[in-house]
Amino acid sequence: MAQLSGDQGVPLPATRSSERLESWKEISAYLKRDIRTVQRWEKSEGLPIHRHMHGERGTAYAYKPEIDGWWRSRQPQLEEQAGEGGVRATWWKRRRLVPAVLASALLVTGALYLAWPRLRSLARPRTERVTLVVLPFQNLTGDPQQEYLTDGLTEEMIAQASRLNPERLGVIARTSAMQYKQTTKNVAQIGRELGVGYILESSFRREGDRARITTQLVRVSDQTHVWSQDYERDVRQILPLESEVAGTIAREIQVKLSAENQAHVASAQPVDPEAFQLYLRGRYFWNRRTEAGYVKSISYFQSAIERAPRYAQAYAGLADAYALLGSMPSVEINRAEAMPKAKTAAIIALQLDDSLAEAHTSLAFVEMHYDWDWKGAEREFRRAIELNPNYATAHHWYAYDLAAMNRMPEALNEIWRAQQVDPLSAIINTDVAEFLYYTGRYSEAVQQVKAALEIDPRFLLAHSLLGEIYVEQHRYSEALTEGARAVELSGGSPWMLGRLGRTYALSGDRSQAEKVLRQLVELSAKRKAMSGLIAGVAASLGKRDEAFTAAAKACEERNGGLILLKYDHNWDPLRSDPRFQQLVRRVGLPQ
Repeated sequence: MAQLSGDQGVPLPATRSSERLESWKEISAYLKRDIRTVQRWEKSEGLPIHRHMHGERGTAYAYKPEIDGWWRSRQPQLEEQAGEGGVRATWWKRRRLVPAVLASALLVTGALYLAWPRLRSLARPRTERVTLVVLPFQNLTGDPQQEYLTDGLTEEMIAQASRLNPERLGVIARTSAMQYKQTTKNVAQIGRELGVGYILESSFRREGDRARITTQLVRVSDQTHVWSQDYERDVRQILPLESEVAGTIAREIQVKLSAENQAHVASAQPVDPEAFQLYLRGRYFWNRRTEAGYVKSISYFQSAIERAPRYAQAYAGLADAYALLGSMPSVEINRAEAMPKAKTAAIIALQLDDSLAEAHTSLAFVEMHYDWDWKGAEREFRRAIELNPNYATAHHWYAYDLAAMNRMPEALNEIWRAQQVDPLSAIINTDVAEFLYYTGRYSEAVQQVKAALEIDPRFLLAHSLLGEIYVEQHRYSEALTEGARAVELSGGSPWMLGRLGRTYALSGDRSQAEKVLRQLVELSAKRKAMSGLIAGVAASLGKRDEAFTAAAKACEERNGGLILLKYDHNWDPLRSDPRFQQLVRRVGLPQ
């Protein structure tokens, strides 16, 4: 595959024209298979296909690095099934196979003719890989305050289904599923937009400590109700009930459970009803992805743990909240305090239940973003993905670990995998654009970030990134507009302000950039972890000594933004200075 080289000699993926396959025809030509076979591989073998929606119609496309990675993982099985030397067998090899194939075909045809009466009577189990979306639970309690409970049930059902048999059952992630809360779209529309074969619809009622769940599984192709069931349980039995429903789903769509996953489903234990509700409230606020939301979620997770000290999922939630709160300049808690707390909570969660992919992912995030323990982080990310390949966050964050290790082609594969699992996530779509931006593919990055803004027009990180891309394209007026929009949407976030300051400097408005730099320095007296932002603006103004002084302090603070030193354009003005390589060594990155 053709490669480009960046300024630092880093291999970069090729441009879209050579790397993106724009239709089923191009995909099948690349794989040297007919279109029907390739479409079957998408359903049965997890061939990574993306879709861009146009109203109710979708256009299939794919990326060669994803296809190549998929082929490497599937080659032995597919070659065994196909009985040939591989997708990219050369012409002379295929020509040598022709006589043998013809002879074998005649023998097989004769054998099938003789054996047909017997074969027809045998039921053949389905082994195709199927995809499912768990739609948000309908809240039929009549109480809007119960939304946290129905949202939490949706998340838990997705988690349970994701663990069933990831090799055979692909489950759309929560972020994308929640886009259909209170939707008026029908089953066919949802199926086309997400590319799923099955939809699970559920509703929830509650009377006192009794919970009633009504759920039905619908096949998209013919909108048939494959299965439906009503359940009534004590509230404390909700988690085992979710496992029961998830197991029933697997049986109904004929997905064979592995022994490990069967044991996991069977091991679900009753949980204190109040602790469970506190946990769901915590997840509700955590999913808002705001500083205030993280702080509020921590109080709920801690309360859940007080009620149920061995509640592993509550510890995993606590780890997630501290990890993301510690990754931003926060007035609520110092990064040096938040990250160790996240690590401790994740370790306790894993001591209680080592099968929680979420806890492995949180631990990996801290080891990557704060400890700079690259081997430990990769080990935990890989374990999380092994436990639950449907967990988009594991793929998402692992992509950053790979990028930090200067393994950008692999990082692109992981971020695309996250996008495949969670296609309507604004943050994942934005970060796909960020990786394209880091590799110098600015036109593609603009298209991708605009796709993220179609999902959420007010997503501030997308506006900010679009501004940064425009800077590299020397479209300064548009860059300033997007940067200012991000600052406005964030309520004056220092992070967004720092990005805007760099844009001012590179657009030639030095006075405004100096003003932003002063603001950041003043804010650093109240907020911790500001040094990386100060270094970026100082560098853009050509103030190298001030930038390196701030960068050294950022190292002391274990600033997470430093893990992308090799790619982040904030550091471009400093790369030729010998002190930059010293900075790279301090973070432990490859030279």
